[in-house]
Order: sequence, then C-alpha cells, then structure tokens
Amino acid sequence: MCETRVLATHGSALISQCAECKVVYVWQNNLLLNFTISRFNAFKKFVYDLEFDERSLPFPDGTDRAVLRSPEDSISFAFTREEWMDFKWALDDASCMMEVYKLI
Repeated sequence: MCETRVLATHGSALISQCAECKVVYVWQNNLLLNFTISRFNAFKKFVYDLEFDERSLPFPDGTDRAVLRSPEDSISFAFTREEWMDFKWALDDASCMMEVYKLI
C-alpha cells in the first residue's frame, strides 16, 4: 500500500490519499475501498444523492441501518444513522482537502 496522508476523519470513517499515485482510500470500520480521483468523485456524488431514511431498514438487533449495495450483487454495506452521517461528512471533507492539496 502507498504512503498516504489523511484527508478526513469522522467517527469510524477515515479517508486518505497517496501523495504520489493519487489513489484515494476510504476506510469504514473493517471496510477498505480504493478509488481513482474520478471514481471517488463519482462515488461521493452517488452517496450524497442517497438519504438514510430512504435506504434504511430494521436489522435483527433492532437498529435501523442504511444499506448501500456494491457493484458485486452479493456484497452490501450497512450503516447506522451516525455511521452514515460520518461517512458522508468524511467524503465531503476529503473532497475539500483534495482541492487544497491541488493548490499546494
């Protein structure tokens, strides 16, 4: 894995980027996603267009979680309301920090 710099953290969401190859890493609990810059921006837009209440359903433990499907039909991600908000804020903050690093 690359030498990365942290762009944003909110709750259990952490987003970092390699200064050399520019790969963006999105960490959420035990998940690790990696994106090119353009794919990260598309993913951020996709997530931002989704609302927790429209995606949530009760899980067996009684907690409502938003389900985010992955491109692989057999894999989905589940977020509590707090995790969902932290995830979205981290995506937004990381996007802003990427712009800052472009200016430096």
